[in-house]
Amino acid sequence: MSTFKVTGGYKLKGDVYPQGAKNEALQVLCAVLLTEEKVKISNIPDIRDVNKLIELLGSLGVEVTKNGKGVYTFQAKDINLEYLQSDEYRADGSALRGSVMVLGPLLARFGSVCLPKPGGDKIGRRRLDTHFLGFQKLGAEFIFDPKDNFYTLSGKELKGTYIHLEEASVTGTANIIMAAVLAKGETTIYNAACEPYIQQLCKLLINMGAKISGVGSNLLRITGVEKLGGAEHKILPDMIEIGSFIGMAAMTSSEITIKNVNYDMLGIIPNSFRKLGIKLERINDDIFIPAQENYEIESFIDGSIMTIADAIWPGLTPDLLSVFLVTATQAKGAVLIHQKMFESRLFFVDKLIDMGAQIILCDPHRATVIGLDRAIKLRATTMQSPDIRAGMALLIAAMSAEGTSIIHNIEQIDRGYENIDQRLNQLGAKIERINY
Repeated sequence: MSTFKVTGGYKLKGDVYPQGAKNEALQVLCAVLLTEEKVKISNIPDIRDVNKLIELLGSLGVEVTKNGKGVYTFQAKDINLEYLQSDEYRADGSALRGSVMVLGPLLARFGSVCLPKPGGDKIGRRRLDTHFLGFQKLGAEFIFDPKDNFYTLSGKELKGTYIHLEEASVTGTANIIMAAVLAKGETTIYNAACEPYIQQLCKLLINMGAKISGVGSNLLRITGVEKLGGAEHKILPDMIEIGSFIGMAAMTSSEITIKNVNYDMLGIIPNSFRKLGIKLERINDDIFIPAQENYEIESFIDGSIMTIADAIWPGLTPDLLSVFLVTATQAKGAVLIHQKMFESRLFFVDKLIDMGAQIILCDPHRATVIGLDRAIKLRATTMQSPDIRAGMALLIAAMSAEGTSIIHNIEQIDRGYENIDQRLNQLGAKIERINY
């Protein structure tokens, strides 16, 4: 167990480089299972969830070679399918949400796969129905044993078909794509997620020899091929971390430059922060945030309260709603934060209220934030990180607060952010990691 001791009130200054995208990494790492040839992936973030998935691939028999910082070569030539029946796999798979991404590749290549109910954040219902309904459409047989929470899929010859997804699930779309690239015939996926993570996965698969059209839209057409080959791939910078740095700079009145952000793939994230009154400037492929003592939330044209809500891409990613919420606590004005996708993700606001924030939790999906305009600073407290994204929001709050805060259960933060304390301390933060 580890804890952060955070002394607030320190301004940050300098350049920060975002890590590779966690959500993309969990998908493209599993794509290596689709071929027996070597796949080289760079800009892999050194975080708990990704490292656990790499260990899981190694246990499956994938040959893993580290070529340098964030650069690995994978070769899934000799897969140990017996591992799927082991107690070790049951423990490893259930500890990681990203383990669900092995389903599509293993089903497509070997005709069968099983998985214990995966773990991950406790942020509300996160159904897997989209994944399994898609596999069934492709011809797989699905069995779920509720007694031991074990999923089993079998389908020796998947066949292309028309699939209209009930929800535009990112992981569900990714899993179905990876199953369809080796299926016979053409698969059409309508209402597909089109996040940059999906676009990047398709880019890798096309480089491996897959035939995919419609990339970047919600209508994908996939013509199955007999086999895929090796390729090289670079993971995008993490848009969630980039957004977190923007909110952090505003909350601490700091001047920072976020380097090499791949700006064109950030969608409406920069403009959404501008709605909170945060100034930011694009300089080539960097984002410069000047120090601001005050920032004022916009209102709608008719004067009604601003709403910041998540939506499927190209809407605002739900993973940043916690950061928007905490950043609004020191703005001038009020905003309604509407978290549509996960009904438990706003429950961390009680910790911000304890710190002096003015927040009304309307229901499990909506919170109204009345900004304090720095007239009253947040006060230090002791708290616990409930999940990855709320953990970062609480860290931002602690960095802007008066006094010294304690954040327990920072393993949650480590799951999604690489050496975050060291990197922020280099910019001027005062964060001490205490290991027990």
